[in-house]
Amino acid sequence: MKKDDKMKNPSVEIKPQRENGGSAIRKDSRVGLKVALVAIMTAITVVFTLFVRVPTTKGYFNLCDVAIYFCAFSFNPLVAFISAGVGTALADMISGYAQWAPISFIVHGAEGLIVALLLRRNRNAVRKILASTIGVVIVAGGYFLIGGAVLTGFTTALIEVPMNIVQASVGAVIGFAVSLAVAKAYPPIRELQK
Repeated sequence: MKKDDKMKNPSVEIKPQRENGGSAIRKDSRVGLKVALVAIMTAITVVFTLFVRVPTTKGYFNLCDVAIYFCAFSFNPLVAFISAGVGTALADMISGYAQWAPISFIVHGAEGLIVALLLRRNRNAVRKILASTIGVVIVAGGYFLIGGAVLTGFTTALIEVPMNIVQASVGAVIGFAVSLAVAKAYPPIRELQK
């Protein structure tokens, strides 16, 4: 079939060329792809943070951790760090909790980064559970230590610990399920883990 025939017949599938069994994504397009991926995942994190907001003592319960864990399970540590930190900080600023934005950037950025780093070489279910558990500790401990020291005092921060554990745990479970579903529906997503 000639090149012109492919252009006329849209049902003809054009597959990317692979050299020596390498990635279907060209190296020169990886930077642009990562920038777009960070922007999209940051926006998704903002939406998940703002979509469900249940007020708590000094903050609010939300679903940001679903997006953060999905990103950490599916992509590389840099994407997880930036989208988690910037996404939650932006959501705090948009929703009237600007005083929490730096803390959210640090805590959720660390959560995304550490979970993704722990999964860098091995992404099996046991490793994801271990990484998720560490992520939950980062969120609960980070908000307790930093929030308690800077904004609320440790007594109030201690009251928030159980809700932070629930929020991060729910996010880990749903994020895990979503990452499995997306990987099954779109296997090339695994190439974006690099």
